[in-house]
Amino acid sequence: MKRIMLLLIGVLAAATFASAQVNSNWSSPTDVLGAHLVYGRGCVACHAPHSGARGNGITTTDTTSGDAALWGANVTPYYSQTFAFGDAGAYPVTTPANMAAGVHDPTVGIMLCLSCHDGNLAVNGMMKGTTVETIPNAIGGNAPTWLGNDGNGKGDYKNDHPVGPLATIGCGGQYNWDCTIAGGKLVAPAGSKFYQFQQDYGFTVSTVSFDGVNPAVNCTTCHDQHSMTAYAGTIGTVKGVFQTMFFVRGYYNPKSASSNSVAQFCRQCHGGESNEMHNTNLPTT
Repeated sequence: MKRIMLLLIGVLAAATFASAQVNSNWSSPTDVLGAHLVYGRGCVACHAPHSGARGNGITTTDTTSGDAALWGANVTPYYSQTFAFGDAGAYPVTTPANMAAGVHDPTVGIMLCLSCHDGNLAVNGMMKGTTVETIPNAIGGNAPTWLGNDGNGKGDYKNDHPVGPLATIGCGGQYNWDCTIAGGKLVAPAGSKFYQFQQDYGFTVSTVSFDGVNPAVNCTTCHDQHSMTAYAGTIGTVKGVFQTMFFVRGYYNPKSASSNSVAQFCRQCHGGESNEMHNTNLPTT
């Protein structure tokens, strides 16, 4: 009995330690738009209130310019293109022929991100091709922000995380959580390791579905394009504002050498690599 009580006290102490270490009252030192302030242009750099790309002084013959998200960049170079992402190009994405499908179409969303973050078919004049933030800890330096022109030859997307209809998020098996799928979203059954993970870390990624059935990855699954430095949401059962970097959608603190928040963020989808699926429950600090 004493052994059980000591174990319970240890578990509670670990949980209390975890809660104490995660700052849920993070105050961003800068405007949360960060790099997406675009040298002072702000929202209109991406969203032209009137006339789409023409409203930003860009000449285009595109009759659907601005029809999705009031997008103010010229996206015509990206119409009907196929981009082969990840794992030797195993995850191809073919973009629409225009903006008619609307911003809620996940393939349109990928195309809009590429209209700035490609650097291959078209180069956005305001972008320098590297992150404003430096990679923390011992690595340092700036990461590339052009997916199609990152120094490995133009047009190479094979070294970029898979997105699109084939980049599905699964349940069960060797590499996935013990979750279920309903309505294109992941569901955590009570008592599952996935349920416990959500209690400890939360679930911050934004799942989308290209077919209405299977959740899959697109750019905004992992990134909130409107907040570079702060994540407003719930980590485990704690609601608040948490530190993040690189527009990552969740608590993400690589500046701390002792934190496993970066790994926990990725493990939201990659359940097979989590501590929880190996019978270890390290707190996110």
